Amino acid sequence: MNSKLSASSGFVLVEALVAIAILSVVVAFGMSALLVSIRSSLGNGTQMQATFLAEEGLEAARVMRDDGWSTIASHASGTPFFIGFTGSTWQATSSNASIDNLFARTITVYDVYRDSNQDIVSSGGTIDNDTKKITVTVSWRSSSGTTTRSLSTYLTNVFNN
Repeated sequence: MNSKLSASSGFVLVEALVAIAILSVVVAFGMSALLVSIRSSLGNGTQMQATFLAEEGLEAARVMRDDGWSTIASHASGTPFFIGFTGSTWQATSSNASIDNLFARTITVYDVYRDSNQDIVSSGGTIDNDTKKITVTVSWRSSSGTTTRSLSTYLTNVFNN
């Protein structure tokens, strides 16, 4: 009888050790999944803020266009510039003002070319002086390096100003 009790006690001990090992593995995987989820959600907030800043940059370009087409058209094609808010309107600047000590935002104006059907083409054709392609790029440093978000649109001289 003692040998049966001793064997039964040993088997219960082995079952308990196996159960603890399985539970430890499950808890470890659960914690890893939680950490990945938290890290991902924190990164998503930064990416979302960068997208909002890029959209704001497009809106700033529209405001500058509305104030006078020459504000947009005077920039050399492909040369990035910065923007700043003066309290009443957006202005083009040559100095980068860091946003929240994290983001850098640039606006680049590109010439637009049209073919004989007046369709926009990537090369060739003639320059349309009343249409410009605007690209806003927001960049920031992250743990994996520099990350960027860009948005583009076309602006036209709708007010002939």
